[in-house]
Amino acid sequence: MVDTTGSTGSAEATGGRARGIPEPAGTAGAAAGRSGATRRGRSRSALVTAAVWSVAAGFAAFALLRAAGLERGYPLVPLLAFAPYVLAAALVAVIATALLRRWSALAVLAVATAVLAMAVVPRAVPFGITSAGGPELRILTVNVLGGGADPAAVVAAVRERDVDVLALQESTPDLLARLSAEGLDDLLPHAVDHSAPSVEGSSLHSVHPLTDLGDAGAGVSAFAMPTARVEVPGWEGVLEVTAVHPYPPVDAARTADWREGLRALPGATDGGALRILAGDFNATVDHAELRDVLATGYVDAASVQGEGLTGTWPSSGPMPRVAIDHVLVGSSIGVGDVEVLPVPGTDHLGVFTAVTMPEPR
Repeated sequence: MVDTTGSTGSAEATGGRARGIPEPAGTAGAAAGRSGATRRGRSRSALVTAAVWSVAAGFAAFALLRAAGLERGYPLVPLLAFAPYVLAAALVAVIATALLRRWSALAVLAVATAVLAMAVVPRAVPFGITSAGGPELRILTVNVLGGGADPAAVVAAVRERDVDVLALQESTPDLLARLSAEGLDDLLPHAVDHSAPSVEGSSLHSVHPLTDLGDAGAGVSAFAMPTARVEVPGWEGVLEVTAVHPYPPVDAARTADWREGLRALPGATDGGALRILAGDFNATVDHAELRDVLATGYVDAASVQGEGLTGTWPSSGPMPRVAIDHVLVGSSIGVGDVEVLPVPGTDHLGVFTAVTMPEPR
């Protein structure tokens, strides 16, 4: 007799499934499920990687614009004003990218963040001359929003801080009359009045005698930017102060005007005089055009005292505040107290600084 049992058992042990015996019902489904999950996981990972690289590329492009001063035209110029906030966002992106373990993108983000930090952080670190040994001059600048600022508040700020020179942007004849009624002329009897209806005017007011030297923005598209020589008692040098107010870069045409207005400002030592520029520059230190002005020999008073990141506009509302109001002084002038203060009735904060003239050589 032929023993069929053994052969059958052998076949079952070695080749039954190869000859068509079906696998258990759940095995194929489980394998297919695992394969599908793997594909979905890879797809999600690819999407995350693409998103991370898009973010890294955006921060890298912004850092390049800031470092190389490549912002040209609208909207890049106004966008650069928010560099401190971009730095904060970049730090968050670095942490998130590290948690996601996207190492190449993390390297790009780290470099971009370092570049932005080197540009932004120094403004929060005090540096420079705080006292030059000569007479003190106390300066306040305020954009009065087309004459809308509260005149009593402006005069109170002048009186409380013992201000010597007041620079007003967007001053109107009506506001100057109301300031006079509140006692400004008693505190600061000398004035160079380039006020005008609406937002076009500016004016300078001083406890010391002033000589009107004309408009720094004459011949270019800009608001009034009067310049005056200030006779500082007990000091033999020549000091000139300009109330600064170029047009804001709100569209392509105004951005071109904004550039012209900043380029019209005098250099720090032009003609042998020491100079102070005070006003609404519609620019932050992150703008290449303002850095070009600084490069002529000015320093930003707020940055000297480590307050260079303190925003001045808008004074209220949800929009992030940026530092566009400045007092720039010749680098030989000492910078003491700096204060950013609210003024009712305007969307700008005022900027006060006490400076000292250099001693005669």
